[in-house]
Amino acid sequence: MLMRLTVWMWSAALAGGLASQGAIAAPFVPASDNQVLQKLPARAADPAAQELATLRSSARQRPKDPDTQAALVQRYVDLANAQGDPRYIGYADAVVSAFAGPLSPELLTLKGVLRQYRHDFQGALQDFAQALTLDPSYAQAHAWRGAIYLVQADYSAARKECSALEQLGRDALHGACQGLTQSYSGDLSAGYETLRQALAQARSTASQLWLLTRMGEVAAWQGRTADARQHYHQALALGQDDIYLLAAWSDFLLDNGQAADVVKLLSSWESADSLLVRLTIAETLTSSPKAAGHVKMLADRFAAARARGDTTHLAEESRFELQVRKDAPTALRLAQENYAYQREPRDARVLLEAAVVARQAPAAQPVVDWLSASNFGDLRMKQLAKELK
Repeated sequence: MLMRLTVWMWSAALAGGLASQGAIAAPFVPASDNQVLQKLPARAADPAAQELATLRSSARQRPKDPDTQAALVQRYVDLANAQGDPRYIGYADAVVSAFAGPLSPELLTLKGVLRQYRHDFQGALQDFAQALTLDPSYAQAHAWRGAIYLVQADYSAARKECSALEQLGRDALHGACQGLTQSYSGDLSAGYETLRQALAQARSTASQLWLLTRMGEVAAWQGRTADARQHYHQALALGQDDIYLLAAWSDFLLDNGQAADVVKLLSSWESADSLLVRLTIAETLTSSPKAAGHVKMLADRFAAARARGDTTHLAEESRFELQVRKDAPTALRLAQENYAYQREPRDARVLLEAAVVARQAPAAQPVVDWLSASNFGDLRMKQLAKELK
């Protein structure tokens, strides 16, 4: 069975931190253990809620069965990717931590997935390596290792994982891995074609959604706006909630002067921090009366994240500081901190934009060097690099 390509939604974009030095509000303390703080959006009658209840029941009945536990953990991870709610990652982490027996390759891989959400990339790579020691043919571990190597801009290591997937006969997954590696390392045309071929082989909706989203990104980097728009529309037409798709589509709309469309698109996605940042940027551009409330909401969330040591949303916070608060020095500091951990194209662009506004060309030199070495062809980033000079 083709692995669901949600494993490629490592989306390090789901993280957070606070740049401002303002005071952090005192935490709210409930009056009793019975006080309800917030209800999750799922209703008991929803098929998704029923499925989750069934998985939880099975996990309780079979606490020592790694397959049963892994099924529940995977569902939590899927819900986190779809809804952007980090609580599901916490639930998944609790299941893995409570498992008393030896971890199976699948549970080890899921443990690594949860570590990478916290940006513990080294720990995650160790988990994936251990999974592959137990089962060298476990494709998910290879796919996740490739994903992390791409985040770290280690394209040579990523190519090895792509080759491993090819040797395992995972053609569609190999195409996804290879296409993204080609694109990140500068060959956008070849990367796009490889992704297109992988799409023709993909059978699951999740795989198709991921591939269409990334084809939209690659086409946009090449300046092929009409093609990018078509791919995003095709992905949206699949009717699946997906945070990464909504974020990429929103960025495309913002780049093309369609902030009002972003407001409409994301008006019901306040719970996902990465989408709330984009919504607030769009509301600021359109002078929406709701912008002020969302600015306050984001500031509080970033403050809370910083207080608990969560620094996984630094790129989003940098954009918030630069485009909403107009605080270029803070935005630049956050972008630099983020780029030390995550070096995907979107992270590079965030650093370039902050450096241009702050007029601090040396701060973005690592990105300029990467653009030169890889010959990455994003037209907007090339223009930003020129402005730095």
